[in-house]
Amino acid sequence: MVTENIIDYLLFMFPSCLPSEVNSLTESTSIALAQQIKLESIPTPLSQDGIATTYVNQGSGGAPILLIHGFDSSLLEFRRLLPLLSKKQSTWAVDLLGFGFTQRNLDIPLNPENIKTHLYCFWKTLIKQPVILAGASMGGAAAIDFTLTYPEAVEKLVLIDSAGLAKPPAIGKFMFSPLDYFAAEFLRNPKIRQNISRSAYFDKSFASLDAQTCAALHLKCPDWDKSLIAFTKSGGYGSFSRQILTIEQQTLILWGRQDKILGTKDASKFSQAIPQSKLIWIEDCGHVPHLEKPQITAKEILNI
Repeated sequence: MVTENIIDYLLFMFPSCLPSEVNSLTESTSIALAQQIKLESIPTPLSQDGIATTYVNQGSGGAPILLIHGFDSSLLEFRRLLPLLSKKQSTWAVDLLGFGFTQRNLDIPLNPENIKTHLYCFWKTLIKQPVILAGASMGGAAAIDFTLTYPEAVEKLVLIDSAGLAKPPAIGKFMFSPLDYFAAEFLRNPKIRQNISRSAYFDKSFASLDAQTCAALHLKCPDWDKSLIAFTKSGGYGSFSRQILTIEQQTLILWGRQDKILGTKDASKFSQAIPQSKLIWIEDCGHVPHLEKPQITAKEILNI
């Protein structure tokens, strides 16, 4: 009995950078990815000290794939996609500056420019070769921004139900205290997060207890609320409608046919604006194809 308990403990050991609530995970893909999370101090021009950055790297061979998560999320949203990709190619997922489990340094203004700088330093420190850059939702906007600024670092681009064509929300201009605090606490509410999660899926059964745990783990990180407020006040990502006309990389656009978060109109707009692009509709799928249809999503990315 003692030996069995020790084996169980070793099998479910998690990195110390994750909050204790990680032990509530139940699905095998969630547990496996959480166990693989690493922490690296990334030197950047944003501060004298390195930024403790969380990431996962699995697989080998081929052009490396780098996965970028969405708003108020973490690399755990790739728990079903990353293992499929890494069977064929080296695959990375990283928590952006101010998000996920990456260190939140309140002395660094949290805005798209600094997020991009941190991402470039991560790429330059650990990957060091052109990547297939795949961004989901807000991560798509971050991927577009990165590609436009550092084209030499991106071999191909993948946009998954991507943001990047809408004007910045006006709410940031009105986020004064205590409204900013109330807004963050509203988003922390488990019922609110579950409603958002259900809206993201076509098949509502995916909005499981394990999914809720994955989506809320990073809320336990120090200064989650302060970083969320700072990013919102920065205005976040706006429209790249003019800039994407200059993207030279081959671009794959994956879009859930039943996306209720961003809708479906922007899929065609991206396809029409980006010169070397291909739009693939994923049927019976909502806003998160990488979670709801990971096999199809992986197949399309590997075939780009």
